[in-house]
Amino acid sequence: MQPHLSHRSFGAREQREQDEDTQREFLTFRLGAESFGIDILKVQEIRGWDEPTPIPNAPAFIKGVINLRGVIVPVLDLRMKFNLPQAEYNRFTVVIILNVASRVVGVVVDAVSDVLSLDNEAIRKAPEFASAAFDTRYITGLATIDEKMLVLVDIEKLMTASDMALVDATALQ
Repeated sequence: MQPHLSHRSFGAREQREQDEDTQREFLTFRLGAESFGIDILKVQEIRGWDEPTPIPNAPAFIKGVINLRGVIVPVLDLRMKFNLPQAEYNRFTVVIILNVASRVVGVVVDAVSDVLSLDNEAIRKAPEFASAAFDTRYITGLATIDEKMLVLVDIEKLMTASDMALVDATALQ
């Protein structure tokens, strides 16, 4: 009698779950010549640029607030937060609406590029710098796409940082 050999084949759902363990999806966007990516699961929607209502005494990187279907949403300029040269807002400028730590926040970017699935092996650790002037704590990794470097941003860590004053740190616990 021959031993019974069990061969397990993956169904579509099981294969998808296995792929999700090794891949992550990122919304990619541009700030000047640089490309960035954020976890697609944090993105609620993408909107065209509308001038927000300014808030007195807000940090310079906070452009103001918008009313999004009854929800008041702070909008911040990632160029200013990342110390990049200021850009003129045009028809390509968009606001990515994020849901971070149970809070809705908008970020202004030059343009949205694509949604990319990246294998975990394709993501390299961000280099560490000795200088405190160069802060890499919001960078989860780097990937190379079509000969260009893609900086992957931990948008939740960035938005919940104490200098942002957008989300109460106790909301994360």
